[in-house]
Amino acid sequence: MTYNHQTIQPVIENERTAMKGINFMNQKIIPASSNMKEFESFLRSPYEIGVFLDMHIAQLKHINRMAKEKGKKMIYHVDLINGIKNDDFATEYICQEFKPYGLISTKSSVIQKAKQKGVIAVQRIFLIDSHALEKSYKLIAKTQPDYIEVLPGAMPKIIKEVKESVGIPILAGGLIRNSEDVDAALMAGATAITTSKRELWEGFF
Repeated sequence: MTYNHQTIQPVIENERTAMKGINFMNQKIIPASSNMKEFESFLRSPYEIGVFLDMHIAQLKHINRMAKEKGKKMIYHVDLINGIKNDDFATEYICQEFKPYGLISTKSSVIQKAKQKGVIAVQRIFLIDSHALEKSYKLIAKTQPDYIEVLPGAMPKIIKEVKESVGIPILAGGLIRNSEDVDAALMAGATAITTSKRELWEGFF
């Protein structure tokens, strides 16, 4: 696959995403939980898709069962599952044992294994500075994830730039504090917002 000069714009679109029919468009907010209290609030919410950010591997079976009982689709952050290494072997185990809706990671090996297993792959990138952005472009060109999660998400100009450069749907997360931040990120091209703020969950369903 080749790319245009000084961008990571694919010559062809991300066909895998289109073929799988992946679409968060009916859900502008993706509730994110980092503890059981937040997770239980998500289970009571009308949202179908949620993210669990921080847990021990011993909790995953219980969390996964609770989600399935409520008809929820879970995306797990592999880098934040304590007690297991965030590599392709752990990813294969999680995919086979728990069949998640999606996985988030900063690691290329996790993203590639998730794609291989038919699980939605979300590449998390941190927009610290221009150097980090350029490194992220190279990583995305290598992994070709289904989605990119951009942190911090309260940077609409950069979200717009990334969206135009890579042509892959974007989730915006981090430092999204109010409805104005949500609207700005969505207007800039984000497909949805990942947030643990319950007041935002309630305001955008």
